[in-house]
Amino acid sequence: MGFFCLYMMRIALELANENSTYEGLATKFFQHYIFIGKAMKHMGGRPYQLWDEDDGFFYDILRYPNGDFHKFRVRSLVGLIPLFAVEVLFDEDLKTKPGFMRDLDWFVANRKELVGHACTSLTIGGARAHILSIVDKEQFERILDRLKSPDEFLSDYGIRSLSKYHKEHPFSFGNSRVRYEPAEEEVKLKGGNSNWRGLIWFPTSYLLVESLLKFRTAHGGGMGLQDLAEDVADRLIGIFKRDSEGRRPVFGGQEKFQTDPNWKDYILFYEHFHGDNGAGIGASHQTGWTALVANLIDDWRK
Repeated sequence: MGFFCLYMMRIALELANENSTYEGLATKFFQHYIFIGKAMKHMGGRPYQLWDEDDGFFYDILRYPNGDFHKFRVRSLVGLIPLFAVEVLFDEDLKTKPGFMRDLDWFVANRKELVGHACTSLTIGGARAHILSIVDKEQFERILDRLKSPDEFLSDYGIRSLSKYHKEHPFSFGNSRVRYEPAEEEVKLKGGNSNWRGLIWFPTSYLLVESLLKFRTAHGGGMGLQDLAEDVADRLIGIFKRDSEGRRPVFGGQEKFQTDPNWKDYILFYEHFHGDNGAGIGASHQTGWTALVANLIDDWRK
Protein backbone atom coordinates (compact mmCIF):
# COMPACT_ATOMS: atom_id res chain seq x y z
CA MET A 1 0.00 0.00 0.00
CA GLY A 2 2.94 2.33 0.59
CA PHE A 3 4.11 1.56 -2.94
CA PHE A 4 0.59 2.24 -4.25
CA CYS A 5 0.45 5.62 -2.49
CA LEU A 6 3.81 6.74 -3.88
CA TYR A 7 2.80 5.92 -7.44
CA MET A 8 -0.56 7.64 -7.03
CA MET A 9 1.37 10.64 -5.70
CA ARG A 10 3.62 10.58 -8.76
CA ILE A 11 0.61 10.34 -11.09
CA ALA A 12 -1.05 13.28 -9.34
CA LEU A 13 2.13 15.36 -9.63
CA GLU A 14 2.28 14.60 -13.35
CA LEU A 15 -1.36 15.62 -13.81
CA ALA A 16 -0.66 18.80 -11.83
CA ASN A 17 1.49 19.96 -14.74
CA GLU A 18 -1.80 20.65 -16.52
CA ASN A 19 -4.15 21.22 -13.58
CA SER A 20 -2.84 22.45 -10.20
CA THR A 21 -5.87 20.93 -8.43
CA TYR A 22 -4.03 17.61 -8.51
CA GLU A 23 -1.41 18.98 -6.10
CA GLY A 24 -3.95 18.41 -3.33
CA LEU A 25 -4.31 14.77 -4.35
CA ALA A 26 -0.52 14.40 -4.37
CA THR A 27 -0.47 15.72 -0.80
CA LYS A 28 -3.18 13.26 0.20
CA PHE A 29 -1.25 10.26 -1.09
CA PHE A 30 2.01 11.54 0.41
CA GLN A 31 0.35 11.72 3.82
CA HIS A 32 -1.25 8.28 3.45
CA TYR A 33 2.18 6.89 2.61
CA ILE A 34 3.64 8.42 5.78
CA PHE A 35 0.82 6.93 7.89
CA ILE A 36 1.48 3.49 6.43
CA GLY A 37 5.20 3.73 7.20
CA LYS A 38 4.43 4.69 10.78
CA ALA A 39 1.94 1.82 11.16
CA MET A 40 4.41 -0.78 9.88
CA LYS A 41 6.99 0.22 12.45
CA HIS A 42 4.76 1.15 15.37
CA MET A 43 1.68 -1.11 15.01
CA GLY A 44 -0.56 1.12 17.08
CA GLY A 45 1.61 0.97 20.18
CA ARG A 46 1.68 -2.83 20.28
CA PRO A 47 4.86 -4.62 21.42
CA TYR A 48 5.88 -5.73 17.92
CA GLN A 49 6.44 -4.51 14.38
CA LEU A 50 6.77 -6.07 10.95
CA TRP A 51 10.53 -5.43 10.92
CA ASP A 52 12.55 -8.03 12.83
CA GLU A 53 15.76 -6.54 14.20
CA ASP A 54 17.33 -9.90 15.01
CA ASP A 55 16.91 -11.34 11.51
CA GLY A 56 17.08 -8.06 9.59
CA PHE A 57 13.94 -8.80 7.60
CA PHE A 58 10.23 -7.98 7.37
CA TYR A 59 7.79 -10.72 8.38
CA ASP A 60 4.05 -11.24 8.46
CA ILE A 61 2.46 -11.28 11.92
CA LEU A 62 -0.62 -13.19 13.03
CA ARG A 63 -2.43 -11.39 15.85
CA TYR A 64 -4.87 -13.32 18.03
CA PRO A 65 -8.07 -11.81 19.53
CA ASN A 66 -6.52 -11.81 23.01
CA GLY A 67 -3.63 -9.64 21.83
CA ASP A 68 -1.06 -12.41 21.53
CA PHE A 69 0.85 -12.58 18.27
CA HIS A 70 2.93 -14.96 16.20
CA LYS A 71 5.64 -13.86 13.79
CA PHE A 72 5.94 -15.92 10.61
CA ARG A 73 9.68 -16.15 10.09
CA VAL A 74 9.49 -17.01 6.41
CA ARG A 75 12.00 -15.27 4.17
CA SER A 76 9.84 -14.56 1.16
CA LEU A 77 8.76 -11.71 -1.09
CA VAL A 78 6.84 -10.43 1.96
CA GLY A 79 10.17 -9.14 3.26
CA LEU A 80 11.29 -7.70 -0.09
CA ILE A 81 8.12 -5.89 -1.11
CA PRO A 82 8.77 -2.99 1.33
CA LEU A 83 11.68 -2.13 -0.98
CA PHE A 84 9.12 -1.19 -3.64
CA ALA A 85 7.95 1.78 -1.57
CA VAL A 86 10.76 4.20 -2.37
CA GLU A 87 10.83 7.56 -4.13
CA VAL A 88 13.20 10.51 -4.28
CA LEU A 89 11.77 14.03 -4.58
CA PHE A 90 14.08 16.93 -5.39
CA ASP A 91 13.01 20.45 -4.44
CA GLU A 92 14.22 21.64 -7.83
CA ASP A 93 11.67 19.38 -9.54
CA LEU A 94 8.86 20.62 -7.29
CA LYS A 95 9.24 24.32 -8.05
CA THR A 96 6.26 24.20 -10.37
CA LYS A 97 4.17 22.53 -7.62
CA PRO A 98 4.15 25.23 -4.89
CA GLY A 99 1.03 23.88 -3.18
CA PHE A 100 2.41 20.37 -2.82
CA MET A 101 5.84 21.68 -1.80
CA ARG A 102 4.27 23.87 0.90
CA ASP A 103 2.25 20.95 2.27
CA LEU A 104 5.24 18.61 2.22
CA ASP A 105 7.44 21.12 4.07
CA TRP A 106 4.72 21.71 6.67
CA PHE A 107 4.25 17.99 7.25
CA VAL A 108 7.98 17.36 7.59
CA ALA A 109 8.35 20.25 10.05
CA ASN A 110 5.24 19.65 12.17
CA ARG A 111 4.63 15.89 12.16
CA LYS A 112 8.09 14.59 13.00
CA GLU A 113 6.67 11.72 15.06
CA LEU A 114 5.19 10.35 11.82
CA VAL A 115 7.62 11.50 9.16
CA GLY A 116 10.69 10.01 10.85
CA HIS A 117 9.51 6.53 9.93
CA ALA A 118 9.21 7.08 6.20
CA CYS A 119 10.77 10.36 5.01
CA THR A 120 14.26 11.84 5.33
CA SER A 121 15.28 15.24 4.01
CA LEU A 122 18.92 15.67 3.03
CA THR A 123 21.27 17.04 0.38
CA ILE A 124 22.25 14.92 -2.61
CA GLY A 125 24.88 16.33 -4.96
CA GLY A 126 24.27 19.81 -3.61
CA ALA A 127 20.50 19.62 -4.13
CA ARG A 128 17.89 19.32 -1.39
CA ALA A 129 15.88 16.11 -1.64
CA HIS A 130 13.35 14.05 0.29
CA ILE A 131 13.92 10.30 0.49
CA LEU A 132 10.58 8.55 0.82
CA SER A 133 11.32 5.02 1.95
CA ILE A 134 9.75 2.72 4.52
CA VAL A 135 13.08 0.87 4.60
CA ASP A 136 15.82 2.97 6.20
CA LYS A 137 19.47 2.71 5.14
CA GLU A 138 20.50 0.17 7.77
CA GLN A 139 17.47 -2.02 7.07
CA PHE A 140 18.11 -1.76 3.34
CA GLU A 141 21.69 -2.95 3.72
CA ARG A 142 20.61 -5.97 5.75
CA ILE A 143 17.87 -6.95 3.28
CA LEU A 144 20.31 -6.38 0.40
CA ASP A 145 22.65 -9.02 1.81
CA ARG A 146 19.89 -11.61 1.41
CA LEU A 147 18.64 -10.26 -1.93
CA LYS A 148 22.01 -10.65 -3.65
CA SER A 149 22.88 -14.02 -2.13
CA PRO A 150 22.58 -17.07 -4.48
CA ASP A 151 21.87 -19.13 -1.37
CA GLU A 152 18.77 -17.01 -0.73
CA PHE A 153 16.92 -14.91 -3.30
CA LEU A 154 19.28 -14.39 -6.24
CA SER A 155 18.67 -17.01 -8.92
CA ASP A 156 20.54 -17.20 -12.21
CA TYR A 157 17.26 -16.03 -13.76
CA GLY A 158 15.93 -13.34 -11.42
CA ILE A 159 14.67 -13.04 -7.86
CA ARG A 160 13.10 -16.06 -6.18
CA SER A 161 9.78 -15.63 -4.40
CA LEU A 162 11.06 -17.70 -1.45
CA SER A 163 14.58 -17.87 -0.11
CA LYS A 164 16.53 -21.00 -1.01
CA TYR A 165 17.45 -21.08 2.68
CA HIS A 166 14.12 -22.81 3.26
CA LYS A 167 15.13 -25.80 1.14
CA GLU A 168 17.06 -27.18 4.09
CA HIS A 169 15.20 -25.15 6.72
CA PRO A 170 11.45 -25.45 6.02
CA PHE A 171 9.05 -23.27 7.99
CA SER A 172 6.37 -25.07 10.00
CA PHE A 173 3.19 -23.73 11.56
CA GLY A 174 0.62 -26.10 12.99
CA ASN A 175 0.31 -29.00 10.56
CA SER A 176 1.54 -27.00 7.57
CA ARG A 177 5.05 -26.72 6.22
CA VAL A 178 6.59 -24.38 3.64
CA ARG A 179 9.78 -25.47 1.90
CA TYR A 180 11.70 -23.92 -0.97
CA GLU A 181 10.49 -25.57 -4.16
CA PRO A 182 11.64 -24.00 -7.44
CA ALA A 183 8.75 -25.35 -9.52
CA GLU A 184 5.33 -26.76 -8.63
CA GLU A 185 5.14 -27.73 -4.97
CA GLU A 186 4.85 -31.33 -3.83
CA VAL A 187 2.25 -30.75 -1.12
CA LYS A 188 -0.86 -28.85 -2.15
CA LEU A 189 -2.22 -26.18 0.18
CA LYS A 190 -5.35 -24.03 -0.07
CA GLY A 191 -6.94 -26.56 -2.38
CA GLY A 192 -4.41 -26.29 -5.17
CA ASN A 193 -1.14 -24.93 -6.45
CA SER A 194 0.82 -22.29 -4.55
CA ASN A 195 3.18 -20.24 -6.69
CA TRP A 196 5.18 -18.46 -4.02
CA ARG A 197 7.66 -21.12 -2.87
CA GLY A 198 10.63 -20.29 -5.01
CA LEU A 199 9.32 -19.51 -8.49
CA ILE A 200 10.50 -16.34 -10.22
CA TRP A 201 7.81 -13.77 -10.99
CA PHE A 202 8.69 -11.24 -13.67
CA PRO A 203 6.80 -8.20 -12.32
CA THR A 204 8.25 -8.44 -8.81
CA SER A 205 11.79 -8.93 -10.12
CA TYR A 206 11.26 -5.98 -12.47
CA LEU A 207 10.06 -3.75 -9.63
CA LEU A 208 13.11 -4.67 -7.57
CA VAL A 209 15.36 -3.55 -10.45
CA GLU A 210 13.51 -0.21 -10.48
CA SER A 211 13.78 0.10 -6.69
CA LEU A 212 17.53 -0.60 -6.68
CA LEU A 213 18.04 2.34 -9.03
CA LYS A 214 16.01 4.62 -6.77
CA PHE A 215 17.97 3.50 -3.72
CA ARG A 216 21.14 4.23 -5.68
CA THR A 217 19.97 7.83 -6.08
CA ALA A 218 18.91 8.00 -2.42
CA HIS A 219 22.24 6.73 -1.13
CA GLY A 220 24.50 8.71 -3.40
CA GLY A 221 25.40 6.00 -5.89
CA GLY A 222 27.12 3.65 -3.43
CA MET A 223 26.82 -0.06 -2.57
CA GLY A 224 27.16 -1.19 -6.18
CA LEU A 225 23.41 -0.83 -6.76
CA GLN A 226 23.73 0.16 -10.42
CA ASP A 227 25.72 -3.02 -11.10
CA LEU A 228 23.29 -5.15 -9.09
CA ALA A 229 20.28 -3.72 -10.94
CA GLU A 230 21.98 -4.43 -14.27
CA ASP A 231 22.91 -7.94 -13.13
CA VAL A 232 19.32 -8.79 -12.15
CA ALA A 233 18.08 -7.34 -15.45
CA ASP A 234 20.62 -9.51 -17.31
CA ARG A 235 19.38 -12.61 -15.50
CA LEU A 236 15.77 -11.87 -16.37
CA ILE A 237 16.59 -11.23 -20.03
CA GLY A 238 18.67 -14.41 -20.00
CA ILE A 239 15.52 -16.51 -19.49
CA PHE A 240 14.70 -15.93 -23.16
CA LYS A 241 18.17 -15.83 -24.74
CA ARG A 242 19.87 -18.80 -26.36
CA ASP A 243 22.78 -20.21 -24.39
CA SER A 244 26.06 -21.48 -25.86
CA GLU A 245 24.25 -24.63 -27.04
CA GLY A 246 21.46 -22.68 -28.70
CA ARG A 247 18.87 -23.55 -26.04
CA ARG A 248 16.57 -21.04 -24.36
CA PRO A 249 16.06 -21.53 -20.59
CA VAL A 250 12.39 -20.54 -20.96
CA PHE A 251 11.66 -23.74 -22.90
CA GLY A 252 13.30 -26.05 -20.37
CA GLY A 253 13.24 -29.67 -21.56
CA GLN A 254 10.59 -29.18 -24.27
CA GLU A 255 12.55 -30.36 -27.27
CA LYS A 256 10.02 -29.24 -29.88
CA PHE A 257 10.35 -25.65 -28.69
CA GLN A 258 14.11 -25.94 -28.27
CA THR A 259 15.02 -27.47 -31.63
CA ASP A 260 12.11 -27.53 -34.09
CA PRO A 261 12.73 -24.77 -36.68
CA ASN A 262 8.97 -24.12 -36.82
CA TRP A 263 8.75 -23.41 -33.08
CA LYS A 264 12.11 -22.49 -31.57
CA ASP A 265 11.89 -18.76 -32.33
CA TYR A 266 8.33 -18.29 -31.09
CA ILE A 267 8.73 -17.09 -27.50
CA LEU A 268 6.07 -17.86 -24.91
CA PHE A 269 5.47 -15.48 -22.01
CA TYR A 270 4.94 -17.77 -19.07
CA GLU A 271 3.21 -16.90 -15.82
CA HIS A 272 6.35 -17.56 -13.76
CA PHE A 273 9.68 -19.37 -14.04
CA HIS A 274 11.61 -22.19 -12.38
CA GLY A 275 13.66 -20.75 -9.53
CA ASP A 276 16.81 -22.67 -10.46
CA ASN A 277 16.80 -23.24 -14.24
CA GLY A 278 14.50 -20.51 -15.59
CA ALA A 279 12.05 -22.84 -17.36
CA GLY A 280 8.61 -21.37 -18.00
CA ILE A 281 5.87 -22.66 -15.68
CA GLY A 282 2.14 -22.06 -15.47
CA ALA A 283 0.09 -20.26 -18.11
CA SER A 284 2.11 -19.59 -21.26
CA HIS A 285 0.29 -16.44 -22.33
CA GLN A 286 0.91 -14.02 -19.44
CA THR A 287 2.08 -11.26 -21.75
CA GLY A 288 0.50 -8.67 -19.45
CA TRP A 289 3.42 -8.88 -17.06
CA THR A 290 6.13 -11.15 -18.47
CA ALA A 291 6.39 -8.90 -21.56
CA LEU A 292 8.15 -6.48 -19.20
CA VAL A 293 11.26 -8.15 -20.57
CA ALA A 294 10.86 -5.74 -23.51
CA ASN A 295 11.24 -2.82 -21.10
CA LEU A 296 14.39 -4.37 -19.64
CA ILE A 297 15.89 -4.91 -23.10
CA ASP A 298 15.08 -1.31 -24.00
CA ASP A 299 16.53 0.05 -20.73
CA TRP A 300 19.66 -2.09 -20.49
CA ARG A 301 20.59 -3.08 -24.05
CA LYS A 302 20.74 0.28 -25.81
